[in-house]
Amino acid sequence: MADTQPNTAPSPSASSPTGGALAPTASGALQLSGAAMKRRGPVAVWLGLTLITLGIYQLVWYYKIHNELQEFDRRQTLKPAGSLLVLLFLGWTVIAPLISFRNTGRAIANAQRAAGLPVTCSPATSMWLMFVLGLNVWYMQRQLNLVVEAYPEAAPGTAVSLAA
Repeated sequence: MADTQPNTAPSPSASSPTGGALAPTASGALQLSGAAMKRRGPVAVWLGLTLITLGIYQLVWYYKIHNELQEFDRRQTLKPAGSLLVLLFLGWTVIAPLISFRNTGRAIANAQRAAGLPVTCSPATSMWLMFVLGLNVWYMQRQLNLVVEAYPEAAPGTAVSLAA
């Protein structure tokens, strides 16, 4: 009969009620953790690789950052494929990409907050810089790199603890 009782003790891979992974600390308390993101060169993302691949890399980058933001802070409910599909199929509307870029800026600001950094990413700037030579891509990658630099020794994909 004792075998059928549920185990209520938290495990190292337990999840919080909000969706983030919990990791035990040295004192035995549980702390929210996520996966470290990859550092990318903002100019290379914005101009170099986008020109070389005739715009394909920017779409790949957009999918990847949404996936990394989701893995970094699982409390955020992001849909990487949905964000990419908005750019692919609704890009001609102009309004849909603007909303998508604003939502991406908000997700980056939330990631900065989760890393314990002051929030410097403006969703409005992420949106409106689209009209200035597509500089929103450069801006968003610069802001993402601030989160990456908050964990200098972490390789992409390794577990990092979140501040908030």
